[in-house]
Amino acid sequence: MSPVVIISVVIGLIILLLVVGTPIKPLRMIGQGIIKIMIGALFLFFLNTVGNQYGIHVPINFTTSAVSGILGIPGVAALVAIQLYII
Repeated sequence: MSPVVIISVVIGLIILLLVVGTPIKPLRMIGQGIIKIMIGALFLFFLNTVGNQYGIHVPINFTTSAVSGILGIPGVAALVAIQLYII
């Protein structure tokens, strides 16, 4: 292999790493958001399992999962209050 090919491959890899390395933080934030939404869906699943005895049922969809995942237990309590008193 000629030195020109090796140098051009190294420079190409450096440029590729510079370009690909920048979107790591937004991808990490998107991944954390997806994990929070999944945890919110688990919160709602357990709420529906336990709340079935008391007549509490909160539907599991993207919006309710996002609210319960981002806000945590207070979000689940807010969804229950909305379900019981408003709807």
